[in-house]
Amino acid sequence: MTTEGTAPGEGRAPDRGAVGAVGAADSAGAADSAGTAEAAGPADGRPAPDRGTATDGHPPTGEPLRAWADRTSCVQGGDLAFHLTGAAGAAVRVTVTEAIGEQVRLTATVHAPDWTLTVPEEWPSSLYRATFDVPEENRPTTCEAEHEVWFAVRAARPGTAARILVPIPFATWRAYTHAGQPHRGLYYAEQPYRAARVSFASPGGGPPPERWEEGLLRWLPGAGYQVDFCSGLDLHNGDELLSHYSLLVVNGHDEYWTMEMRDSVEAFARRGGGVAFLAANTAWWQMRLEDDGRTMVCHRDAVTDPMTAVDPRRTTVEWSSAPVDRPENTMTGLSFRRGAGAWGEGMAVMGKEAYTARFADHWVFEGTGLTDGEPFARGALGYETDACALEWTDGVPRATGVDGTPGSFVVLATADLRHWREYGQGGAATMGVFRLGAGTVFNAGTINWGSVLADDPVTDRITRNVLDRLSGAAPGDGWDAAGGPDEVRALAVCESVLFGADTRGRLLCREVSGQNLPWRPVGTAPGVRALAAGREAAGGLPLELYAATEDGRLLRRAPEAGPREEEWAVVGQVPRGTTGLALCDAGLFAVTPHDDTLHHLSALDPAGPWRVLGDAGGAIALAAMNCRLWAVTADGRLRTRLPAGPSDGPVPFADAGPPGPPADPRTTLAAHAGVLFATAPGGPVLMCARPALPPR
Repeated sequence: MTTEGTAPGEGRAPDRGAVGAVGAADSAGAADSAGTAEAAGPADGRPAPDRGTATDGHPPTGEPLRAWADRTSCVQGGDLAFHLTGAAGAAVRVTVTEAIGEQVRLTATVHAPDWTLTVPEEWPSSLYRATFDVPEENRPTTCEAEHEVWFAVRAARPGTAARILVPIPFATWRAYTHAGQPHRGLYYAEQPYRAARVSFASPGGGPPPERWEEGLLRWLPGAGYQVDFCSGLDLHNGDELLSHYSLLVVNGHDEYWTMEMRDSVEAFARRGGGVAFLAANTAWWQMRLEDDGRTMVCHRDAVTDPMTAVDPRRTTVEWSSAPVDRPENTMTGLSFRRGAGAWGEGMAVMGKEAYTARFADHWVFEGTGLTDGEPFARGALGYETDACALEWTDGVPRATGVDGTPGSFVVLATADLRHWREYGQGGAATMGVFRLGAGTVFNAGTINWGSVLADDPVTDRITRNVLDRLSGAAPGDGWDAAGGPDEVRALAVCESVLFGADTRGRLLCREVSGQNLPWRPVGTAPGVRALAAGREAAGGLPLELYAATEDGRLLRRAPEAGPREEEWAVVGQVPRGTTGLALCDAGLFAVTPHDDTLHHLSALDPAGPWRVLGDAGGAIALAAMNCRLWAVTADGRLRTRLPAGPSDGPVPFADAGPPGPPADPRTTLAAHAGVLFATAPGGPVLMCARPALPPR
């Protein structure tokens, strides 16, 4: 996404000899210098087979040499066909380089117009560059490196050597090729003679001169990560490919997505896969693929796209626009609609900007030493950023969701970039994480994230935390921070509000959220040791808060008492030593750890007698969710059982999938909408979003 006529690489031929914003070396020059070894072999030192026929030739006098491949990726051991024009019968030298490590894998002399590369099985899955040259050719500077062909090598056995998959955004690279050239390039959007379709089977389509993807690609092997690569086009109907991996890493500038790409990635996440968007302006345009994937279609205009009248879901406009109406942030959490862009000479502002940490207690920041309000990742923001609609409470941001951002989105960091208006688009940058089905999605919110990885230890650690957690290398214990340390010792959710009673005798409330929102005092809670509330009206009971006090009283009150209402009413007694209370199916349940007993009382008769149901399975805290009791034990186990009454006979507690929160005899528990909350005085509020799922 760019503003018309302002972005480097658009409306002019990129200077492939220039060092990009991420410090990339000139790829063509690297290949030329490396190609002095006529038959460079694989990294193990064995000679590579000559994949072409050695032939003497002469430099052409007509069109410059141009090359392209049939596809943007090839599997290890597979064949990839290349096609050449402008060679005029001359001998053509080809150098194939593994582009991330700049290792020459093959040199050969071939004949135009066709050459087929059989990718050796021992070549690693990576990004490759095939450079074609004719001796003494004087190549015009306007050819946009059309003598280079970039392609990805996929693993023959996907997921065997790596659990992380990194797609290369060939669609975006192709979209930026021939920018501003009538009927050849997809840019600019406001030019009436821009192309509506471009072919991948044509010269060009390499990375733009800024090389937004390169920083992360070069950092990964040095950081010790084994990853597999594919073309972004391989995600089109990519369910089977993705099923072999735990984490998909979208890197840099991946702007063009088909409906099938989105469907596959969203389904992957919902099944439990992790997705890390170390990128921005992601999935901004919907495109379609035709000609067996060889042609990219993007009208950018619903009026001229014939699909509008046939299947409006596939219209090639912005994902958030009519008639598609599928905002990209339902998948990514963020959108360029709220982000910022600095183009042209304004791109220099990128080096001045930094994120501000907003939730330093979150696992994403573990080991960074950051505190809330502290800047980090200076230089990583730009040249386009993504963000979401926020509202602020005492300096803490929360995603409102009005723009399509999922309700589970947790804001980790923000940057105010409204002053970028003078460079292009003023807005913001947001970093965050959210749940998508059974999966977790992280979004760095900037195209330029990878540029600082080599030199910024905080950005390095954040990236490692994300890759390790989402790939399963360090999966965590299932409990994430949802607030900073406090003195809350009782929790309950009533009318979709999280209530807490603290050691100072205050009743507090805050939104039910994974965000580190501050507590708001709403009343008193003297001596309250446990809280409970019903999920919905049952047996004619109103939705109210119940409390067990240290001196054995059972209290009840409206969630927020009016000015003339009594805060708490005494409605009965609780068993001596009660530390956990839950309300389910018009029944109150209590646990007494000193004798490990579970008790039951009809909430319709709170002054009546409590009945012993049996042992409490070691429970010290209780909560009810979806007609099921949940419990935490003193030794840190999370347990569950059905809320059977006295007439149902003994029903034992069973261990749930994830462990409980850190062991503490003062732990309290609450539940709402499939999520558990826990805390203990002096500790943070913790959240377990998948208590019913077994560990991966």
